[in-house]
Formats: sequence, C-alpha cells, structure tokens
Amino acid sequence: MWRLGDVQRDLRDEVRALALGPIRPRVLEVDQSGEYPADLHDLLGRAALLDVAVPREYGGRGLDEVASCVAVEELAKISSSVALISCYVKLVNVPLLLVGTEEQRRRWLPPLAAGEIRASYALTEPGVGSDPAALETVAERHGDTWVLNGLKRFIGYAGMADLYVVFARTGDPGARGISAFLVPGDAAGISAEPLPTMGTPGWPLGAPRFEDVEVPHENLLGEEGGGFYLAMRTFDRSRPGVAAQAIGVGQGAIDLALDYALRRQTFGKPLIGHEGMQFKLAEMETEVAAARALTYQSAAAIDHDDRELTKLAAMAKLAASDAAMRVTTEAVQVLGGNGYLLEFPAERMMRDAKVLQIYEGANEIQRLVIARQMLKQAEARDPIWPESMPGAPGVATGESAPTPAEQSDSTQEKAGAAA
Repeated sequence: MWRLGDVQRDLRDEVRALALGPIRPRVLEVDQSGEYPADLHDLLGRAALLDVAVPREYGGRGLDEVASCVAVEELAKISSSVALISCYVKLVNVPLLLVGTEEQRRRWLPPLAAGEIRASYALTEPGVGSDPAALETVAERHGDTWVLNGLKRFIGYAGMADLYVVFARTGDPGARGISAFLVPGDAAGISAEPLPTMGTPGWPLGAPRFEDVEVPHENLLGEEGGGFYLAMRTFDRSRPGVAAQAIGVGQGAIDLALDYALRRQTFGKPLIGHEGMQFKLAEMETEVAAARALTYQSAAAIDHDDRELTKLAAMAKLAASDAAMRVTTEAVQVLGGNGYLLEFPAERMMRDAKVLQIYEGANEIQRLVIARQMLKQAEARDPIWPESMPGAPGVATGESAPTPAEQSDSTQEKAGAAA
C-alpha cells in the first residue's frame, strides 16, 4: 500500500515550484523551435531531479521509486518533454544498478545524475520493436574487443549521447543470444539520423547506426547472453515512470480544462455551470485518479521487490497512458475551438499523450504481459472451481488442456519499443 510521506510531499512541492517557475515559460518556446532544451536538462541536473532514486553513493538523492514518480508527474503536468528528460535516464541507470560492475557504476552514474552527460538505451530496431528477442544488431568478439554492427531506431538522444547501452546478438537466435554493452558516444563508427515526431517537442529521437564499432570486453554490461533478460527487468522498473508521465499529462489537461470551464461564459453562466460539463470533468478526474493509484502501487512494488512487479508495471503503463490519451482529447473538446489553437497547451498535451501508448512497450504488448502473468498465477494456485463441483469447466475429450506456456513463448512478446 503506497502513501506519500513527508519527504515525498516536500519533493512534490519543490518540483511543482520549479515547473511553474523557470520551466513553464520555456515550454511554448521549445514547442515552436523544436530544439532540445539543454538549459532545462542542466537545470534538472543541478536540482538533482534526473532520477531521484539513484543511490546517494552514486550522486543521487537516494529516494524511493514512489518519490521518483512524484517528481515525473509534477514535471509532466507542465511539459511531457521535460518530464521525459527526467525519467529517460532511468533506462540507463537501472541496468547499471542491476548488473553493472562497481567500476561501471562509479564511472557513469554520478555524471548522469548531475546532468553532465546524456545516455541512450538502444534496443529497438527498424524491423524489431515488440519482438526484441529477434534483434539483428550483432557483436562479434575478437580477443578482448567486441565489434558492433547494426541499426537502431526510435532511440532517445541518438547522435547526442555520451553513452549508449546497446543490445546486440552475441550468440544463437532467440532471447539467450543477446548481450548488452556500454558504448561511449564518441566511439568511431557511430552515426545517427534524426526522426522528427508529432509530439514531445524538443525531445531528440533518432536512428543510430553502429558500423564496426569497437568496444572493449570490460564494457560488457552483465553476463554474456543476459541482455534480453536485463532489458525485461529494466522495463519492469521503468514503466511506472512512463505511467507517472502519463498521469502528469492527464492531470495537467484536467487542470487546464477546469480553469477554462470556470472562466468561459456560455448561455449566461460559466461553462462549469452546465451539468454535462460537470459530468465530463468528473469522469476525467476519476480516470486519472484511478490510474495514479495503480501507478504508485507499481512504484511501491519496485521498492518492496514485489513478485507481481511485472504485472503491476504493465497494468500501470496501460491504464495511465490510455487515460492520458482519452483525457487530453476531452480537454481539447472542453476548450472547443481554442483547444485546437497552438497558443493553448491542450493540443500539445494531446500530441504528447499519444506516444505514451507506444514507447516502452506498446499497449497491445502490455495486455499480453498482463494476461500471461494472470495465467501463470492461475496455474500456480488451486482451482477456484474444483472439477468435482457440478458444472465445473473441463476438457471434453478427457485429455489435459495445454498450458499457456506450451501454446506460446511469452518471453519474445514482453518488451515492445523503447524510444
């Protein structure tokens, strides 16, 4: 059960002041220019808001994952792009904390937490999104050096990263043949093509290419062949952050719509005075509040090493991003014609919400993850409806039904794209 404590509430107030202060005036400028807000990245670094869950010994605040979600939500109420700066770094921090050596952690985590460098998580490929076990980037070992070749796509900070976590095939086809590498961004053979997007203005997305990139064996992240499972464990711990980003976008849209409904006069009274508008806003608020509860529950599951983390993280990401898309669409409707104008933030919030249903595992993949976790739990417990009871379900032929694990291999469908 999650509940915000004093430290988390103080953090919320601190981030809210920062978002409404120096960050808010820059949001429209970034949307119009499309340029990466390096000044805001530096600001978040100085404020120690680039993944507040990084342990103190590695330069972070050492707070829990619930606090991390609190910070992301507050930033996302004002700008999804700025919130993404804060939470994207987790995709690199988590693998380092899970399997990195002490030397790797001390080299990379402190400058990431301080905002001195930027890092990319390079998993997705042009033909491989929701099935990362089939990735085609290869790494061949030559003595104490690995040589990487391949093309990635939908990668944050492509061409700007000081460090890439690159997943490449080092063995046989399938999940067990994938390894992860720490690749310096200035290594010879790395290039990148930018990918303009409809939302998250200013966020640098691209397609990095690795051509005969030499990586020392000491830059192997974790065990050889353990890359796929590292990616899955990372997503379990990063998806609550995506959910927090989604509820922040959704709540920001609700706050905007409510403020507009209080000021806009229609038929002789404020828009909020009409029952139909009250019902619409009530449904929006309820949907985001429900998603928030699930989001913080999934964050608490990380903190308490809950065995249901995989399912909870997928449910939070699914519920929150779907809620954000519906709520932002309704916010545009509340504002009417003004909601369609670029000078109002409603349309930007709607554009920003769409990608939340796609990256770090498309929501169709989340449904597969949730369903298969449910099936595993059902198989592990005694039947709720014993076969001895009248009308109990059974197999007509008298043969035992195949288990879900026998019907399909779920591991290749767990991850999804990670922009």
